[in-house]
Amino acid sequence: MCQGSKPVLIGIAGPSCAGKTLLATRLARALPADDTPIISLDAYYRDLSHLDIEERARADFDAPDALDAALLREHIHALARGGAINRPVYNFTTHTRLRRTERVVPGAFVIIEGLFALYWESIRKCYALAVHVDLPLDLCLARRIHRDTRERGRTEASVRRQFEQTVRPAYERFIAPARNQAHLILDGHAPVEASVSAILHHLKRQVG
Repeated sequence: MCQGSKPVLIGIAGPSCAGKTLLATRLARALPADDTPIISLDAYYRDLSHLDIEERARADFDAPDALDAALLREHIHALARGGAINRPVYNFTTHTRLRRTERVVPGAFVIIEGLFALYWESIRKCYALAVHVDLPLDLCLARRIHRDTRERGRTEASVRRQFEQTVRPAYERFIAPARNQAHLILDGHAPVEASVSAILHHLKRQVG
């Protein structure tokens, strides 16, 4: 359905805090295009405003069902056809989707990044290049503690508990198997510039 369409879509997946967002940001700057939008799967978490705050905190955010896959698929397919979308905005502190949206107009390239960027075949087939970023889980945990305690109002104990209860099992069940669908596997511990160069080289061979 999406094969051969423009713009060129690049999917970047991998475990939590492997460096996907940084890689996507640096890649967007390096691509030969004026404006390369980045679609983060984090924006597509389901709205939990109908639950009380305790129930929201107990939700499993590390399984594919936590995301609005239907809306994500609709938006990725629209972008692959060259259409604009109204991307949702998600608040990780309250676990709710805001009323406002952000207009995204595709350029020559679009980058899609997130835990499950390679999970759904209906989305994966839209990519010209599928990338998986590898990083040992102990390093992922250290990075996640640093991020969530500073940016998402979490305590270290809660981050560690969630990591063992849902993050690690989700990686083993959903993310690690999808690694086999990647065209390119990168080391999340390597300098980001080297990873960007590897993607650009692969793109040149893949799409010209």
